[in-house]
Amino acid sequence: MTNTEILERIHEFLVEEFEVDAEKLVPEANLKETLGLDSLDYIDLVVVIESNFAFKVKPEDFTDIATFQDFCDYIISRVNSKELA
Repeated sequence: MTNTEILERIHEFLVEEFEVDAEKLVPEANLKETLGLDSLDYIDLVVVIESNFAFKVKPEDFTDIATFQDFCDYIISRVNSKELA
């Protein structure tokens, strides 16, 4: 899976399943304040990530994720490391 395909899938599930305004999906957007994701959304987000990208998410993985860019970088790095294994 290419980075572009990963980003397209992320955009798709955030807009469709979490009802995030597509125009707000910019690198510096804060997941909580700008995109409106709350703690319950984070639980759902883990399930969506695991089903879309086939890797397990640990709760501590989210401690350093604040922005949309952080989120995308995290998923891309996990998918790429999984494909190399």
